Amino acid sequence: MSTMADVARSAGVSVATVSHVLNGTRPVLPHTRQAVLEAVEALGYTPNSLARSLVTSRTRSIGLAVSAISNPYFTEILQGVEAAALEAGYSLLIADPHDDPEHELKVVQLLHGRRVDGMIVAPSAEPGDLVAYLRRQAVPTVLLDRVLGPAGSAEGDQGPFDQVCAENSGPMAELVTHLASLGHRRIGLVAGLPGLSTTSERIAGYRQGLAAAGLDADEELVVSGSSESTGAERATAALLALPGAPTALVTANNAMTIGALRALRERGLSVPGDIALCCFDDFAWADLFAPRLTAIAQPSREMGARAVRVLLDRLAAPDQEARTVRLPCAFVHRTSCGCPEPRPADTRSSMESTSQSEKGTTP
Repeated sequence: MSTMADVARSAGVSVATVSHVLNGTRPVLPHTRQAVLEAVEALGYTPNSLARSLVTSRTRSIGLAVSAISNPYFTEILQGVEAAALEAGYSLLIADPHDDPEHELKVVQLLHGRRVDGMIVAPSAEPGDLVAYLRRQAVPTVLLDRVLGPAGSAEGDQGPFDQVCAENSGPMAELVTHLASLGHRRIGLVAGLPGLSTTSERIAGYRQGLAAAGLDADEELVVSGSSESTGAERATAALLALPGAPTALVTANNAMTIGALRALRERGLSVPGDIALCCFDDFAWADLFAPRLTAIAQPSREMGARAVRVLLDRLAAPDQEARTVRLPCAFVHRTSCGCPEPRPADTRSSMESTSQSEKGTTP
């Protein structure tokens, strides 16, 4: 196996010059740099990343803790994270916290023990121990999708953490006002797991939509589906059993949409003939249902990629002010809401009610 000294002899330069070329630690004359790179290729030299990390205190690796296996939504986010990390020359270490606070802390400690340069974490509904650990250890961290602070606000006790998420309240309000514009007065919401910022923000958006449509909020029409399919099936059944059952339904993530559809099918109810349906989270097969599902599409891949870029900014400037980046969603107008098949040019429109903003910076 070739060494850095072999590369130096082949290129006719010092070992220090080879190190500067490979690590970018000092400017090198173009012809010298070219000679080093040609020697690296000819000898098949592979830099020793571990040894370099001992010198630079950097491993050029990022820890990612998201429920990528138990939550399909995070799969697309993961793809965005991976592509952006690879482009920047970083490797990725992935752990699945399974949305369990105790397991979440263990996997983050494990990633930290692998000396990652920073972390991207989608926190659970009870992130207290996680947050305390990251603060205590001063780990450069970006919170992804789920954020700290009060519902619907980028403010709050986010502490030293940068945050990257989608708009939630405005898009949810648009779904509700759209259903109200079609004549629906009892609109049910299958909400996510209590404690998640996405859940509280989407409930807030649901209420905003009702208020904008001049409708009173009926708390009986808001039920928790626990962010998963089985819980949503039970929640939908509870809504349908109400004396004044909803004529329209909004589900707050893609997994709960599946559970709601299962509950409707088991009762022989058709969409949108018997009940209209809209969902927060578009997904690959939403266009294949009959009817096709009207949905809010989140910028999942961009969210993952942006989290990497924000983390790299943090590593480059550790003392900069913590910021929150919110990315806009899109309203995907199909037919499950009860509307006729839209013209192709109208199927996807940018949300007027959402905008991209950051706390403390402009993206």
